[in-house]
Amino acid sequence: MAGISFATVSDLEARWRGLSEAEQARATVLLADASALIRDTVPKWGQVSDQTLRAICCAVVRRAMSVDVDLPDGVSSFNETAGPFSHQMSFANPTGDLYLTRAEKARMGVGVATAASIDLLEQP
Repeated sequence: MAGISFATVSDLEARWRGLSEAEQARATVLLADASALIRDTVPKWGQVSDQTLRAICCAVVRRAMSVDVDLPDGVSSFNETAGPFSHQMSFANPTGDLYLTRAEKARMGVGVATAASIDLLEQP
């Protein structure tokens, strides 16, 4: 399944909004990148349901595509002042990076505690 996206542009649109042709082209590339990120980050991704992989892949791409303000790389906030009025904004992901949240990783079994026991008295 290497190289195949876990989600399609239609999946992303169903979970978010309709996309222009240019956005669809970008989304196709980002969905493939997000799928590779999951494969590279989640050792047991093959045991995760297709529905979960699809939903998380779309969420990752949506975060990246939600950046619509043209800011220089590294800028995470800006402030505007006009007379007595001031407006400040800060961006959680100003450069549109692809990343998995802690909750998404937990849904795929990364960082989830497991229990095991070893019988130290057992003779071979």
